[in-house]
Amino acid sequence: MRQITVISGKGGTGKTSITAALSALADSAVLADCDVDAADLHIILEPDVLRTEEFSGGNTAVMQKSQCTQCGACRELCRFDAIGGSLAIDPVSCEGCGVCAAMCPEKAITMVPKLSGHWFVSDTRNGPMVHARLAIAEDNSGKLVSQVRNEAKAFAEAKGLEFVIVDGPPGIGCPVIAAIAGVDLVLIVTEPTLSGLHDLERVLATAGHFTIPAAVCVNKFDINPENTAEIERFCAQKDVPVVARIPYDRSVVAALMQKKTVFEHEDCAAVAEEVRRMWDRLRDMPAAAA
Repeated sequence: MRQITVISGKGGTGKTSITAALSALADSAVLADCDVDAADLHIILEPDVLRTEEFSGGNTAVMQKSQCTQCGACRELCRFDAIGGSLAIDPVSCEGCGVCAAMCPEKAITMVPKLSGHWFVSDTRNGPMVHARLAIAEDNSGKLVSQVRNEAKAFAEAKGLEFVIVDGPPGIGCPVIAAIAGVDLVLIVTEPTLSGLHDLERVLATAGHFTIPAAVCVNKFDINPENTAEIERFCAQKDVPVVARIPYDRSVVAALMQKKTVFEHEDCAAVAEEVRRMWDRLRDMPAAAA
């Protein structure tokens, strides 16, 4: 079983569209939508949820009024101003640091898990998918990414599936690290702009730090052939294969508006064929060393 994570240096490069297209080609795979802060793979694949689980990204303080003597020590120590004049704890302002619970002389405050979102195991027309929804303004998305990945991996192992295909978050932060650490290959989707090349350099360095093999897909390569050539020169210097040069095609937008992959829309033939060739190349690439 091999894990492939699709990432990009920033949002808007077409990463999720490509992940959805790959899902149509992988006959023996489970999908993992690890872009938990802005999940949208489900919009295209319209999953039927089979299982729902709660996710706790941290703790929150709860006051036991019967034990409180109104000494006010908790209010004085709370640097987030989460405890009001009546010593009521505001769950929105509480950051879950635990200082109030540790310093309360009457042990009237306890820390309990905070509901931060949900994760799901679903079925789609292109196979099983594990995905999640992080609640508004909640943090610890890296922990939720790890949860989604671990569940997808366990599902693939239990069902004897060949691949876990991960739609990773954009950028290079904690959620990205959680999405790529320990995978066999990262597919970096970039675009032929100066910022695209800059972001490619950053995300490639992140993958290199974890010694994960990488491949590059240049999306909409023909909108700026000069920048595409520059990206290809950079990849050649880094010994990173460019496995796809996907042309710009307005029909891709039309497919997305109809909640279809490029393989399900009759006018996306050129893009679909390049994605098919890319998938063949990715399957033949060696996995990361154990």
